[in-house]
Amino acid sequence: MNERHRVIIPKKSKYLIGVDEAGRGALAGPVAVGAVIWSRTNSRELKKALRSYPVGRDSKKLAPKQREFWFERLLVWRAKGWLDFQVALMGEKIIDQKGINASVRLGINRNLSVLSRRQAIVPSAGRILLDGGLVAPVIWSDQQTIIKGDERELIIALASIVAKVTRDRLMSRLARIYPDYEFQRHKGYGTALHYQALARFGAAPIHRRSYLKNLTDLISWRKIKNG
Repeated sequence: MNERHRVIIPKKSKYLIGVDEAGRGALAGPVAVGAVIWSRTNSRELKKALRSYPVGRDSKKLAPKQREFWFERLLVWRAKGWLDFQVALMGEKIIDQKGINASVRLGINRNLSVLSRRQAIVPSAGRILLDGGLVAPVIWSDQQTIIKGDERELIIALASIVAKVTRDRLMSRLARIYPDYEFQRHKGYGTALHYQALARFGAAPIHRRSYLKNLTDLISWRKIKNG
């Protein structure tokens, strides 16, 4: 397998955990924080199963069908006990109250708490790899933040996939509740289509009010309104 995308099996720690998020920059809906965990005991099976993963690719830039394919594979592997994963959805109200960074940190903490209980592990038994500027609680002392981590470490890429697929599916469901905004098309991000809907219909309950106060967004609305 390409060294840029490895199936790392921890030598000192029994478990390896990858963490990433999706939806940080969206104007509506939650931010999704994903975490994937595997252990040394399943290294052989995972190496074989992940041989065909597209190496060196930003998982968020994969085609939606590719992300769905790998998400479904992860569900199968979880059922087999080869790995586990968890996604925390931090909603727009939490984001508006606490800010995006604090909301993501809270999501990381929730995921690690759930996975550690489910897998019956203590923080000292796990090594955590996190994408970008993400940080785990200090109790998890063996942690590393990696710039462009989902391009370099496979377990972070898979955490990105579970976060993004979970969030995308939710936004598609929310599109049926708020059809005027066509969330299934842009997933809440600031596209021209989304700005046009905001200019015409105003904000929906799931919009992040703290994001819509941004001056650039307000200027964009006015430009669209004024033609």
